[in-house]
Amino acid sequence: MKNLVISGGTDGMGKAIALTYLRRGDRVTIVGRDPRKGEAILAQAREIGAGERVHFLRADLSLVAENRKTIDEIAVTLPAVDALVLCARYFRSTRWETADGFEGTFALEYLSRFLLSHGLRTLLEKADAPVIVNVSGPGMAKGEIRWDDFGFQHGYHGAAAQLHAGVANDLLGVAFAATYPATRTRYVLVHPGGVATSFSGEYDAESARHVAQLQQTGRPVAEGIVPIVARIDSPPAAPVSAFVRSQQINLAAPDFDERSAMRLRDLTQRLLGE
Repeated sequence: MKNLVISGGTDGMGKAIALTYLRRGDRVTIVGRDPRKGEAILAQAREIGAGERVHFLRADLSLVAENRKTIDEIAVTLPAVDALVLCARYFRSTRWETADGFEGTFALEYLSRFLLSHGLRTLLEKADAPVIVNVSGPGMAKGEIRWDDFGFQHGYHGAAAQLHAGVANDLLGVAFAATYPATRTRYVLVHPGGVATSFSGEYDAESARHVAQLQQTGRPVAEGIVPIVARIDSPPAAPVSAFVRSQQINLAAPDFDERSAMRLRDLTQRLLGE
């Protein structure tokens, strides 16, 4: 029996991955913000006879303290973590800041993944074939890290903020592998392609039109999770790897520059007071 932890597991692909492994007989811990959605997936788990193997942790992962609380709670409930699947996303057309003072998309879609990746590493190392699957969007033209404007104080746009978090996650995977050269935990970045998922968020008219088009043209969620499930079931041999759907991509590209990755790691640690 595997132990999986899924952030953003109450919606879209995260939810579909959770139900896939619950049907297989595995144990799944789902982390999400909305208690109603949490209860809904718990009810679905009970319907398929998996009620004893699912656990919902309510947490606002845009907040640093909530991530640390989640890590502590998982540490006392699970003996090991076989797979950490990072799916939590939330789009906002208007710039927002968390109570910690961080730009919200950067906080939820990068800082949370940084904290969970590093914070659960000890539990991952106790598993037979541990893997972190970061569903982030490698292989896209995303630009560069805003070294002087992490918080998008200037020129905010919701899509640009998500692309910026995507660049940061590419570097997160590279830095994770470089920080722990002897780790057994494999770090996998996955871009599932266009998927008609839930697209949780708050949209202006222009963004809403774009999302409506994606929901019409995207592949079904059941198909979209296939490359993610494949990486969980058979983690790659390399310490860090990246895929667009099922196609592995070259990490020699500038998006995966190790010097930039370590610079971002150090800056992130300072931001978090670590």
